[in-house]
Amino acid sequence: MSWITALPFPPRRAAALSALVAVATGPLYAQTAPAGSRSDDDQPTTMRAEEFTGRPDRELNLYRNVEVTRGATGITADTACFRQVEDEVTAQGHITMWRFGDRYKGDALQLNLETGKGWVLNPSYHLQMNNGQGKAARIDFLGENQAQVIDGTYSTCDGPDPDWYLKSSTLNLDSGRDVGTGGKTVIYFKNVPILGTPAMSFSLSGARRSGWLPPSIGTGSKGSAEIMVPYYVNIAPNRDLTLYPRYMFDRGLQLGATGRYIGETSRGPYSGETHIEVLPHDRVAYREREDGSPAFGAALPTDRLVHRDRWWIDTLHSQALAPGWTFGWNAHAASDNEYPSDFSRTVAASAERQLLRELRTDYSGQYWSVNARVQSYQVLQDPAALDPTNPNANALRVPRPYDRLPQINFHAGRYDVLGGFDWAVDAELVRFSHPDNSFVQGNRANLVSQVSYPIVRPGWFFTPKVMLHATQYDLDNNVDPVTKVDHNRISRVLPTVSLDSGLIFERPSTLFGENSTQTLEPRLFYVRTPYKDQSAIPNFDTAVAGFNYAQLFTENRFVGADRVSDANQLTAAVVSRFIEANGAERLRLVVGSRYYFSDPQVNPRVRLNQAEAPEVTRSDALLAASGRISESWTFDSGVQYDAQSRSLYSKNYGVQWNPAPMKVLNLEYRYQRDTAGLLTGFRNADLSGQWPLSQRWYGVGRVSYSLRDRKLLEGLTGLEYKADCWIFRMGAQRFVTASQTTSTQYFFQLELNGLSRLGPGNALETFNKSIPGYTRLNTNVGRP
Repeated sequence: MSWITALPFPPRRAAALSALVAVATGPLYAQTAPAGSRSDDDQPTTMRAEEFTGRPDRELNLYRNVEVTRGATGITADTACFRQVEDEVTAQGHITMWRFGDRYKGDALQLNLETGKGWVLNPSYHLQMNNGQGKAARIDFLGENQAQVIDGTYSTCDGPDPDWYLKSSTLNLDSGRDVGTGGKTVIYFKNVPILGTPAMSFSLSGARRSGWLPPSIGTGSKGSAEIMVPYYVNIAPNRDLTLYPRYMFDRGLQLGATGRYIGETSRGPYSGETHIEVLPHDRVAYREREDGSPAFGAALPTDRLVHRDRWWIDTLHSQALAPGWTFGWNAHAASDNEYPSDFSRTVAASAERQLLRELRTDYSGQYWSVNARVQSYQVLQDPAALDPTNPNANALRVPRPYDRLPQINFHAGRYDVLGGFDWAVDAELVRFSHPDNSFVQGNRANLVSQVSYPIVRPGWFFTPKVMLHATQYDLDNNVDPVTKVDHNRISRVLPTVSLDSGLIFERPSTLFGENSTQTLEPRLFYVRTPYKDQSAIPNFDTAVAGFNYAQLFTENRFVGADRVSDANQLTAAVVSRFIEANGAERLRLVVGSRYYFSDPQVNPRVRLNQAEAPEVTRSDALLAASGRISESWTFDSGVQYDAQSRSLYSKNYGVQWNPAPMKVLNLEYRYQRDTAGLLTGFRNADLSGQWPLSQRWYGVGRVSYSLRDRKLLEGLTGLEYKADCWIFRMGAQRFVTASQTTSTQYFFQLELNGLSRLGPGNALETFNKSIPGYTRLNTNVGRP
């Protein structure tokens, strides 16, 4: 074989040969490198062949085993002609062309290496970055960044007979503008057309671009058929809008929109998101009494049917105004109580009943911070809680929290000052308001200051601390119902002293045959706070803190400023950990309890639901164990023992077996008894998992069952099939949306790797949220 290197030429760029990329009905994933990253500038042209004829300075004819290369671009053929003046190559017979890993084969080719213009006939192609491949009648290169594919196909499946492919009459690709437009396009699956469109527009690099997203056909929360065809609007690189027109065959046309933005000004970053849903004139009529209240029981002659306008809104925003100064809002609202149960598609959304509306601003310095906010709530009641004939209506009723109009918090603190002291000051001013005038309302000013002197040495620590709680109330309508005494102005000052101490022992050990370090960490925590009668103080936002290991070592057993617990108590706990050589914690065992030298007397009055919290005379005992038994087994467990009633208050056991990706089983049992006459207890069992049924079939499922009520809380069953270049998912989910209503949804999803997900419902999102440890079958393709 002879070879020749052409004389140097001015810098030129070869054509954009990576012509065909994945085509989808919406935003795609990155598949080709940006055009600017591919360049053959300053590269010589090298030619090889069995025979050369012609003039080297004008035209060279190459015969047999021809190869022409420039940088990362190359062409092989049976014959070729290189015109040096035009810097152009023509070739015929068994054409093979490559460009940065992308390969093309065809019958004939013409390419101008300077302008990037040319064509290739009957090409087949393979794109390196996303395994995209297909055939076309012709590809015309219109410039270094533009190409037109005529009668082309595309697929990510290997082989000459792909399971799925799309076929388009024309594809105009402009890598400079990062845009592709297509003519008539049809998607085929198993050689059967499943989706067609007269035109399309898409991004070549996978960047966001305006366009229609795949339609979603399925069922709503009440089982009725519906169809949604979203449209994505790429407003700017940092702003977008998705429109959700949804037609529900029983209710009518619902319009939805989600707008997102993120950016940065000279003062700092900002971001936000707003989602709105509107259903004008719901065709499913709502029955109400003559006075406008919901109608329960037998219909009355005075009842009327109302076609309501239904809507929902979520909006949040956060922005920096200056270094250390931010502001934002977080607001949610609904048109009516039944909106979550009528339209929710997830368990979490159906359970959302206290809708927060908050506007806040925060400012912080090196050793201090201040934040101010106004906060209110919209409460959505379970329909069963409004039924006067329901004996459990009061227990089901959702309490309405107090509004904070406004609330201002200040915090300041320093560590290791004046020879090792730590100090902190927390102050709060808040106005509590409630729409029900029978509730006590008013102002609260609270100040908590503390000083401690930590002594920390290898193997032990000792920390004495002194705290002072000072609170002032200016109230309205705070009259004792028995004595009729007005308690509108109340002051409370209480000191607290605590001593925290602990030891840390270590020794070499083994766990499940592995070398590790075992620790033994006994800890004692003493608290002394004098008793003061606080029964005249209303309860705006205070509750008994949840019982856990961290709460054992706090001075106040209440969360909130309306109650300061009297205390003469000692907490004793022991923690033992097994730590591997790499620092990972393999196992943790915890035992802790609190001993009262005198019984606590302060008891919160929860006026929002008119219930009294039980007296606490003895501390509960806490036992917990969690860890990783092996590479595939993990567990978590905890038991809370009520020493006062000598019975269990709560317990939970959970175990996960995850021997390999796409193999996971979860089992959990949770129990909590009722307290203070409230139906707050539960006894639930939860089983979920993902497991291969054969080489390509996988099963997924979840059952969450209330053993106390003998009722299914959530059920999910699904199947997945994994092929080489596509995934099929199907299943059904049923969950409780209110105390007396449930929702059942069915979904089918065909995911074409590198293209799109088609079908009713969102099976992948449902599996991800419902099954801990769930793994996508095609983890190397696209986005989560």
